[in-house]
Amino acid sequence: MRVEIVPALEILDNYMYLIIDEETRECAVVDPVIPKKIMAALKKDNLKLTRILTTHHHWDHAGGNKELLKLIGPNLQVHGGDDRVEALTKQVHHNDELKVGNGVTVKCLHTPCHTTGHICFYATGPPGTEPAVFTGDTLFTAGCGYFFEGDAKDMCKAVDILSNLPQNTRVYPGHEYAVNNLKYAQHVEPDNQDIKKKKKWAEGERQKERPTIPTTISEEMMLNPFMRVKVDSVQRHAGKSDPINTMAFLRNEKNNFKG
Repeated sequence: MRVEIVPALEILDNYMYLIIDEETRECAVVDPVIPKKIMAALKKDNLKLTRILTTHHHWDHAGGNKELLKLIGPNLQVHGGDDRVEALTKQVHHNDELKVGNGVTVKCLHTPCHTTGHICFYATGPPGTEPAVFTGDTLFTAGCGYFFEGDAKDMCKAVDILSNLPQNTRVYPGHEYAVNNLKYAQHVEPDNQDIKKKKKWAEGERQKERPTIPTTISEEMMLNPFMRVKVDSVQRHAGKSDPINTMAFLRNEKNNFKG
């Protein structure tokens, strides 16, 4: 299994991804908002696209589905957890599994909060392959998405689902927000050395116009305040004593954080 990162929408720093079964050259694409870029990537590597995996219905994630379906043809399956997803052909639910080629399995993880139908896609390959999770706007490097259609309790459930994945799982979020998120994480935990090191590294990568992804579940557990709502230092910052109220405080503070 191989993952190819395809940047999109510079103004929003979106990422699209190809999940490739290297044996068969079949692949799935996550959130292909710019179909022309996906078609170029398919041609370059001689890949056969069989599935669109849509994390949620917002236009900057689902807005290319209809055009890409026209370009590839009616055998292309469009998956998502919400009937608002553009060009949806097959709605998926929590723990549903999809195959890509012979060697890749994708498990659907329902993580409602940013939207009620948000799905993260957990991909595993042959033995020896590191797993990967595509988190859309649920989880970012050192951050999480806005609570547009859910609340702090929902996001706590979502990060619990993700934190229980294997610790070496590579995390591929929907946007490049690392530097700003790490500034906020450092505000929450100024003595956290993992955050300091990651922030310095991320700033260097962005100066070179390189992605800061993937991160890993293990790394996020060390530096992402929204995955650390059970940690004493984060709760002290929030002035709360439970994860849900801590999560609510952090999201509200982050919404107004200027860095």
